Amino acid sequence: MALALVFPGQGAQTVGMGRDLAEAYPAARAVFDEVDAALGEKLSDLIWNGSSDDLTLTANAQPALMATSLAAFRALEAEGFVTDRAAFVAGHSLGEYSALAAAGAIGVADAARLLRLRGQAMQEAVPVGQGAMAALLGLDFEAAQGVAERAAQGQVCQAANDNDPSQVVVSGHREAVERAVELAKEAGAKRALMLPVSAPFHCALMQPAAERMQAALAEVTINAPTVPVVANVTAAPVSDPDEIRRLLVEQVTGSVRWRESVAAMGAAGVDEIWEVGAGKALSGMVKRIDRGITTRTVGTADEVKAAAGQGA
Repeated sequence: MALALVFPGQGAQTVGMGRDLAEAYPAARAVFDEVDAALGEKLSDLIWNGSSDDLTLTANAQPALMATSLAAFRALEAEGFVTDRAAFVAGHSLGEYSALAAAGAIGVADAARLLRLRGQAMQEAVPVGQGAMAALLGLDFEAAQGVAERAAQGQVCQAANDNDPSQVVVSGHREAVERAVELAKEAGAKRALMLPVSAPFHCALMQPAAERMQAALAEVTINAPTVPVVANVTAAPVSDPDEIRRLLVEQVTGSVRWRESVAAMGAAGVDEIWEVGAGKALSGMVKRIDRGITTRTVGTADEVKAAAGQGA
């Protein structure tokens, strides 16, 4: 019996997320206060009372999702959860920063500042309209990768997110991604659809953002995590601070190997995964990757109490 904690990425954000945690748990409220102070603005007010369009902006969504995840995690701790009860932590894309913060490798304030910069840098790396992403449903990773390679035709088109056995996201130049959608349908995909994103994340077009993150991460203290963190780009546990720093830079242009990450945790004995923070997208992916792993969402005060009641 082993437990892992996973932390969601962009797309999970909703206006109002984490408010009940902040009202019920002083430790959760303190996370939002720390993030507000680190950014020099009331991001918490945007999260709880702002518009969906403003919250969805990459530079806001990334630190907001981390704040909500860490608020839920601190609430779990307030209920008696001890971090080393988890065999692993992992996060999807920006969620890797949440995982690192939960494991004590990066401070919450540093994570907030890094994610604000990461969001801005990713948005600014490619002029609006030139990049795109698409979800290919019903193709395995090898087939989707083949589609991306055929669609490139001298442009960038890469498999960006290997989410689960039936969902791969491709990213790159808009024309190439549009070609990938058509080729995927010809290859037997159940569905292939363009995604409403503001930039082509996790592909070579993000290299300018990777360079900005490399400079920023060089200035941040990273400690050895108290729990092994399964890295997106290797789908393997990492504990060395210098390696963590290197992989966070590589993650900006590299694929999110989520399917392999969950499979690796399952192979290491994990039979229960808690999704800590907003939404339940990762839980759905986990079920499609390994039916032997049970899942639980821990994103509200009620869910925290229910998880704590399971012996946390």
